[in-house]
Amino acid sequence: MTREQNVRRYPRSKVQKQVLVAWMKGAQKHVSHVENLALGGLFVCTQDSPAVGTSLQLLFNAPEGEVRVRAIVRNLVPGRGMGLAIVSMEQEHRARLDRWLRRLALELEPAAPRA
Repeated sequence: MTREQNVRRYPRSKVQKQVLVAWMKGAQKHVSHVENLALGGLFVCTQDSPAVGTSLQLLFNAPEGEVRVRAIVRNLVPGRGMGLAIVSMEQEHRARLDRWLRRLALELEPAAPRA
C-alpha cells in the first residue's frame, strides 16, 4: 500500500479507557476491545478476525447512547486484530458517535499549564 492510499479521511484517536464493541457476522456474535476509533473506522482487538471484505454489524454502548454501524473488514493483523471501515450508519447514530469522539478527544488533550 502506498502512502497516498493510506491517508485517512478521519483521523483515528487512541482509546484510553476500556471501550468494547459488540460485532456480529451472520449469527456469530463477539465482543472485543477497541484500540482506536474515528468516524470512518476503528481497530478491534480480536483473535477471531473474519476475512478481509467481510461485512459486520457493530454496536457500541457509548455514554451518548447506543451507536449501531455497518463496517467492512479492511485489513488484518494476525494475532492482534482487524481494521474496520465504517460503511453506513443512521444519522442519529453518526451524531452520537461524533459527540462521543469529541468528548474522547477533549479527555486526551493535556491540561493547559497554570500561570
